[in-house]
Formats: sequence, C-alpha cells, structure tokens
Amino acid sequence: MSRARHAVAAGAFLAFFLGPFAWQALTSLWPEAELGRAFPTALTLRSYADVLAARDFGRAILNSVVVAGASTALALAVGAPAAFAVAKLEFRGRRLLLGTALAVAMFPPIATVSPLYVTLRALGLLDRLAGLVLPDATFALPLTLWLLTTTFRAIPDEIYRAAQADGCTPFQAFRLVLLPLAAPGLATAAILVFIFSWNELLFALTFLATPSRRTVPVAIALFSGEHLEPWGEIAAASILATLPLVVLTLAFQRRIVSGLTAGAVKG
Repeated sequence: MSRARHAVAAGAFLAFFLGPFAWQALTSLWPEAELGRAFPTALTLRSYADVLAARDFGRAILNSVVVAGASTALALAVGAPAAFAVAKLEFRGRRLLLGTALAVAMFPPIATVSPLYVTLRALGLLDRLAGLVLPDATFALPLTLWLLTTTFRAIPDEIYRAAQADGCTPFQAFRLVLLPLAAPGLATAAILVFIFSWNELLFALTFLATPSRRTVPVAIALFSGEHLEPWGEIAAASILATLPLVVLTLAFQRRIVSGLTAGAVKG
C-alpha cells in the first residue's frame, strides 16, 4: 500500500511539472487554424518549419549559445579563483566579499539598465553580443562565488597543505590539485549560469537592436503581431528553446546533484 501511495504521489508530482511542457509540445503540433477547437483533427510540424525558416529562429539560438557560453566561461574564470581564495586563503575581508556578492545578487537588474546602457555605448559594445556577456556574467558571478566557495570548503584542508608541502604556490595548488577536485561544483555552476544567461530577457531586449543579433527570449517575445498571437509558433519556439537546457541538465544531472550537496555532510 505504501509503495502504491508513493507511486501516486510521484505521478502527481511529475504531472504537475511536466504537464505544462506536454501541453506546450501539443500546442506546437496543433494546426494554427484549429487552436480554438477542443481537439485537433491532425498534428503538424508546420509551426516548427515557420519558426526556423520565416522567423530565422536558428540565428537566435546561435546567438544565445554564444552569449550564454561566453558568460559562463567569464563567470567561472573570475568566480573559481575568487571562491578558492575565500575558502582556503587567510585574508581580511573574506566575509565582506561574500556579503558584497550577496548584495549584488539582491540588487534589481532593472535599476542598472540606464547606467549599463551609457557604459556600453561609451565602450562601443552597444548592440553587440559581447556587450550582453558582461552584464550577464556580472549578475551570475555572485551565484558562482557562493556555490564554488562551498565546493572548495568541502575539500579537506589537508589536501591543500600537502600541495604546499610539495612546493606548489597557492595558484599552482588551485590549478593543479583543487580545481580538478572541484569538478562537480564547477559543472553545477556552469549549468546554472548558462541557464540564467540563456533565459535573460531584460538586458538582451534593451542592449540589442539589430534583429540578427536577438537572443532566444527576445525573439520569442517579439513573435506577437498587432492583431494576432501566433500561439503555435510561440509554442514551437519555446520547445526548441527548452530542449537544449533539458538535454544539458539530463546529461550532467549527477554532477549537478553532487555539486549542490557539496559540503552538506561532513564526516
């Protein structure tokens, strides 16, 4: 009886989270002319063809891959050494650094749009993908720092001291010894930053004006017409935008779990 209850609870849990995705997938296959009917007479891939051809959605996906990938690389390049320093090195202001990172994470992005716009225009990065990478990486950096600090703290201090005893400098110990051991946390941080940057809309909508440089969220947001909502195309684009994240999460789910739980249990 208990096993049956667990199965029912698990089924309800999955239905709650997967139901909207399944309905979105069905809507993407629903003929546009029959969206007002209770059930479609047939399923079609016309919405996907229109999205990829007429809407040039493939370009938006490529732009999002470039922006999210570069933002992830920049956030890890800055966040990993900083997290190592906070976790393993003794210096004044460590708690202040983490507190400042938390304050940045709590700061509303909308309040920074105007100064960022002026700054990017002065740097010549307005309406460029590189100009979108900088704010995305900046707002993802606090999450990266907090997550990787926990990961490096979970690595025994004896390993770091042993590396120093073998003649490693702090940077060599970080690069050659601790960084490989922190791989689960790095994978988790990379995926979370990638997802954050992939879904970011405010900065992408504000700083990018050229249609060929739009990212996925902006492209979907601008699908709506003046008198018509192309729900089939919006659903198809949403499915295409979600699939890469689903594949990425499923491929690295073990590392995500181990990275998020690093340091939760101490022997």
